[in-house]
Amino acid sequence: MALTAGAAIAQDAGVAHPDRWPSLAAAAPDAAIEARIDALIAAMSLEQKVGQIVQGDIGSTTPEDVATYHLGSILNGGSSSPGGDDFGPASAWVAAADAYYDASMRPNGKLPRIPVMWGSDAVHGHNNIVGATLFPHNIGLGAARNPALMEKIGRVTAIEMRVTGLDWTFAPTIAVARDDRWGRTYESFGEDPAIATSYAAALVHGLQGRRSDPDWLKGPHIIATAKHFLADGGTADGRDRGDAKIAEAELIRFHAPAYVAALKADVQSVMASFSGWNGVKMHGNASLLTSVLKQRWGFDGLVVGDWDGHAKVPGCSPTDCPASIVAGLDMFMGPASWKGLYASTLAAAEAGALPMARLDDAVRRILRVKLRAGLFEAGKPSSREYAGRYELLGAPDHRTVAREAVRESLVLLKNSGVLPLKPDARILVAGDGADNVAKQSGGWTLSWQGTGTKPEHFPGATSIFAGVRDAVKAGGGTTELSLEGRFKTRPDAAIVVFGEDPYAEFQGDRADLYFDDTRGSLDAMKRLKAAGIPVVAVFLSGRPLWVNRHINTADAFIAAWLPGSEGAGVADVLFGKVDFKGKLPFSWPADAKGAPLNIGDADYEPLYPLGFGLTLADRSTGAALSEDPGIIVEQPLTGPIFTRGRAVGTRLLQIDGANDSPQAISGAADNGAIAVRPVDRDAQEDAREIAWSGKSRGTLIVANPRAADLSAAGPLALALDLRVDQAPTAPAMLEIRCGPGCTARLDIADRLATIAGKGWQSASIPLSCVPGAKLDNITAPFALSSSAPLRLTLSSIALTPVKETPCR
Repeated sequence: MALTAGAAIAQDAGVAHPDRWPSLAAAAPDAAIEARIDALIAAMSLEQKVGQIVQGDIGSTTPEDVATYHLGSILNGGSSSPGGDDFGPASAWVAAADAYYDASMRPNGKLPRIPVMWGSDAVHGHNNIVGATLFPHNIGLGAARNPALMEKIGRVTAIEMRVTGLDWTFAPTIAVARDDRWGRTYESFGEDPAIATSYAAALVHGLQGRRSDPDWLKGPHIIATAKHFLADGGTADGRDRGDAKIAEAELIRFHAPAYVAALKADVQSVMASFSGWNGVKMHGNASLLTSVLKQRWGFDGLVVGDWDGHAKVPGCSPTDCPASIVAGLDMFMGPASWKGLYASTLAAAEAGALPMARLDDAVRRILRVKLRAGLFEAGKPSSREYAGRYELLGAPDHRTVAREAVRESLVLLKNSGVLPLKPDARILVAGDGADNVAKQSGGWTLSWQGTGTKPEHFPGATSIFAGVRDAVKAGGGTTELSLEGRFKTRPDAAIVVFGEDPYAEFQGDRADLYFDDTRGSLDAMKRLKAAGIPVVAVFLSGRPLWVNRHINTADAFIAAWLPGSEGAGVADVLFGKVDFKGKLPFSWPADAKGAPLNIGDADYEPLYPLGFGLTLADRSTGAALSEDPGIIVEQPLTGPIFTRGRAVGTRLLQIDGANDSPQAISGAADNGAIAVRPVDRDAQEDAREIAWSGKSRGTLIVANPRAADLSAAGPLALALDLRVDQAPTAPAMLEIRCGPGCTARLDIADRLATIAGKGWQSASIPLSCVPGAKLDNITAPFALSSSAPLRLTLSSIALTPVKETPCR
């Protein structure tokens, strides 16, 4: 059981005791490789050594930068791609890989040439590439309980990465999520460390091959990364990048075993976690990075940082952190901060603040991985085996593996007897997830958040509806697609596909586990049920959520997780082509409170326990479930309405133009009048830059899906945290919308002009200063419109109580 914060810190204070941890034997060194490393280090300049330990993002790093600063590695972050085009062709990736490689190998006097290494988050297939095979996210794979299948998935992912010229994946994630409110729960295989431990070696072997094989790390294999070291899934309240307030024994018991398995499989890279342990950030925890990982466990590969993760180490900033290297980090991930990091690290090495022995050790580890992977002999990426074989992206045999994974990941929670469906029947398919590959694939799909995509960005993929349609057509039946669940011809049964919209990392953190059904799926299910039509619910989610009302209404309920590109795998099981095999990788909650719920807890009372899962032979109706979520689900009257780059709760972030209806957005968007893109303030994409083109009126809106009554909340103000980058030259209208025909407006152009160019500022605007608002029916508490050019960046918007103040 987790300790209280005070007790945990008092007992362990974030300092590990290596003698308490399991010991591992270090791999025997390869004398020839170590001799080559010795010669290289002796010939390298100090500037070259520093460059090797710095990794820049391709969105902020040119091939010329690689040549000038001797950078050892580049990455494409979740929102970076060659030429800034998330949907560009695979050939652009190969061309970019060649350009960066050529730059790293450009002659420079007598300095040795060291090939650059490209890392990418291929976390459920090569998910940055249009047309690649997208596997179920880890939570679904955890339901499959099939290590052999994991090795197949690793092999396919490695080959598809090689097609585009890449060397290194930041996977597998082997976190053990202990609080389902965590926004990265779907990146975990389950709450039981045994699942991740059983998968770690299989995935590493699939990605890297085996050390005894001649093509280890080469040919069809790539470099793998075990992440995020350590206890990223154990943070208090499930906060991404938070602090694991737990005893060292719990750290060892729950969060270490999968890493032991990955190291035994010879994983060559380990990524340090954003998070901390009992107040000490992992990027600065020498007791874990050095004393445990490198010394106790004998890890001789490289430790790479996460996205500016070093910046949270005390005394550090994004551009200056020798303490992180001293603690045991070998390579900074400095996406846009790399140039400052290079300069400060070089200065630290020259001054002795970064000991030369530690710098040389970090460089040695990076060179060791590059030499083992054959990068010095491989030639430019386009010349390597598999490069440019674009027919392998989403190849039929690869999709077959993914379809198998989908079949095995589905967990049947309820079946009154409606399943299996008959393929010769009339089938209605409903719900906003029915014909939506982006939604069924989730975050980390072409873009970081999995948003901003269109159907044409998934060539070769199959939506769940398409899979059902094909199965029914083959069986002689008929299908009808109606997202709202209305039909022209009465169906024999209805399949309703619904669930969470895509998200990634901290933007998916939640305060509770209440499913926010803003798309009307429950209403559609109830309407169908009332008409006497059997309802099969297919729930898409990155974690278990409280959906008792939906389970009660459905005749069959399937937890489908985030299945990826092969929706036909869902149809295979619904129509009985294969049976359900999936077992819950996480305990399913009986209420929406969100308190940690893990098998072995003293007060363990799940709705469905870890490992639960029916087969088609099982019949489960049972008593009706409680429809009391255990929390108040109404929207809070006050507090944040926009923060960390997203609208809060069920609210929607929208844009519209002069002649458009509001369009809900979650990633970058541009309708010609207004363009929105995620940007970094304190964390990755935790703010939004909004640019009005001036071509026509554009509006940014934070909307309530249901009108809110603020009339009894007392005097309120809109508190804005923003930066005005381009002052308005015409009225900038702050709007409060209160239903059809009701919009209160206040021109705030002068206020914005006053703070333009002054960096981050706070502004408070009392609602009483916006004349005409009917506070008992607020449909949008914030909207900002302009018909002239204007550019600003928003970090947060909140409704805050204030004393009445005069308006100016």
